[in-house]
Amino acid sequence: MVIERTNDEVIIRLPGNVETAGLQRFVDYLTYKEATATSAAQQADVDKLALDVKQGWWTKNRGRFIQ
Repeated sequence: MVIERTNDEVIIRLPGNVETAGLQRFVDYLTYKEATATSAAQQADVDKLALDVKQGWWTKNRGRFIQ
């Protein structure tokens, strides 16, 4: 593995035999870090939003699972 930093980016080079599922999880994590790097959200706000989304989804889809 080679990690290189330029003025604009960080370049990571991996050998071709790296397992793709693990690599995808790593890329997903990096995508998350990039998306949240400038966020001013507090963890409590994120937790409340997640709970609201889950409750809304359940209310909307309850009939598909419980008859």
